[in-house]
Amino acid sequence: PIIQDRALIVRKKGLDLLHDPWYNKGTSFHYVERDALGLRGLLPPQEISFRSQIERIMFEYEKGIAHVAPDDDTVTPENIRRWILLENLHNRNEVLFYKILLDNFEEMAPIVYTPTVGWCCQNFHLIYRRPRGLFVSEKDRGMMSTLVYNWPANEVDAIVVTDGSRILGLGDLGVNGLGISIGKLDIYCAGAGFHPSRVMPVVIDVGTDNHSLLNHPLYFGLRRPRIEGEEYYEIIDEFMRAVLARYPNVLIQFEDFNTAHAGTLLERYRNHHLVFNDDIQGTATTVLGGIYGYLAATGQKPSDITKQRIVVAGAGSAGMGVVSHLAKGMQSHGLSESEARGNFWILDVDGLVTTERRGLPDFVAPFARADSLMQEGRSLLDVIKSCKPTILIGLSTVGGLFREQHLRTMSAQVDRPLVMPLSNPTSRLECTAEQCAQWTSGKAIYAAGSPQPSAEYQGRTIMSSQANNLYIFPGLALGSCIGMTKVITDNMLMSASEALVGCITKDELEKGSIYPKLGDIRRISLEIACAVIETAAKDGHASDRAVLKLNQGPEALRTYIKSRMFVPAYNPFVFLPPGVGE
Repeated sequence: PIIQDRALIVRKKGLDLLHDPWYNKGTSFHYVERDALGLRGLLPPQEISFRSQIERIMFEYEKGIAHVAPDDDTVTPENIRRWILLENLHNRNEVLFYKILLDNFEEMAPIVYTPTVGWCCQNFHLIYRRPRGLFVSEKDRGMMSTLVYNWPANEVDAIVVTDGSRILGLGDLGVNGLGISIGKLDIYCAGAGFHPSRVMPVVIDVGTDNHSLLNHPLYFGLRRPRIEGEEYYEIIDEFMRAVLARYPNVLIQFEDFNTAHAGTLLERYRNHHLVFNDDIQGTATTVLGGIYGYLAATGQKPSDITKQRIVVAGAGSAGMGVVSHLAKGMQSHGLSESEARGNFWILDVDGLVTTERRGLPDFVAPFARADSLMQEGRSLLDVIKSCKPTILIGLSTVGGLFREQHLRTMSAQVDRPLVMPLSNPTSRLECTAEQCAQWTSGKAIYAAGSPQPSAEYQGRTIMSSQANNLYIFPGLALGSCIGMTKVITDNMLMSASEALVGCITKDELEKGSIYPKLGDIRRISLEIACAVIETAAKDGHASDRAVLKLNQGPEALRTYIKSRMFVPAYNPFVFLPPGVGE
């Protein structure tokens, strides 16, 4: 018989093989081939047949992909067209991509990051084209320390890792969550000057409980329910040991882990590793920075944060992370712990949280109200009438939660309240900028978690700010990495919030903006990085080199940090044969 099942000889491995259009089989590489050719971790864990690959291309050929955009008027076919254009550029010329992104940051950040990145994650299994990121799965247990060496970079400064369990406000997206890690690191590179060759996006695939994905023929993640319990933490622990063994100084950002694990993982590692959780700490630091901006815009001092009465709708890990951080901000200006907690009223799906509530999570219980006049389960309207809040924060993921009666009551009691609906994506906003302007008669200052156009009220423009974490996490990460701080402390987060308000111009404050312009992201990141290093040095966490630069003065530190930031520009090349000069 004629033997036709013959193996082809290849002389490439890893990404070199995946970037060769003749030899690349993409997700169809067999697991044996993946191990032999250094591909483990560089491809999604589920093998996809040749026939299924054909079906995926024909699906797009016949129907396109824009039609699967979520029901969200900020993610339009035009947003998707622009994302495809930028992603194609990203794949063929990274220097040009980052130069264009940096020069047009305010306009393009919503395309490469939120809200468009939410659509990317929902459809990652349909739009996946080029290997970008590390896939770690339950199948890799016992081999992760080997797998990480398939990543081509010998030095990595920052990792963004997700398990895909709570992507933005979109829920469990499984392995598709890698899209958020990629988008986040695009912001690291453009906004803070991390070098693109020294960052690593990661997804840890422990299954998914999203049945629509599990049943989709083109989904390339593990087809199993999510692993939970101690087995889950064993997988995360192995991943952490593996990456830190190869990259001992790397910063690791936990991204979009669900409430059940986010706080636990942060506390598990934060005291002895350079880690942070952007959903808990980044959101909290951004909100505190916005409140300092609000105080500045209304002619108050930072210390007046101690006088604020804050109602928070939402008691999840991210929401309570915000509350805890704001309370610490009040404590930094002189309040005791109990006095600071007394300035908050927390509501969840069952209404006002009081000490009468049974089974409260540890992160909620300290903020439960004990007042005799504030009964358990009182409605949002009742709470607003009773406590007369100066600040209303939404972290509920319930679109339209803040109604006309809530905002009219609030604005009748406070001259210039602050309304912060922070849920993502836009469809989950507790109220829009237009609604806030109309229902408060143009009195309120407004900042949302997703982009909102400025509103008009009786011929006057009411500015809309965006409380976006990207104000904080690039500079926080930059300062932590350059300062080699080993850990990220609450004091470092506080300093980032305080530095942020210093980046707002007088003109912006007069217009009611409580955050600076995103177009100044490099300047913002630089100032935050300086503040983070200065605080780390005071607390004994900064490296000797960073302390030396700090002791030479603020400008010496700024110059040092700027010299370490990636600048997208073409440099002349010279060829040397492999092995020469290496």
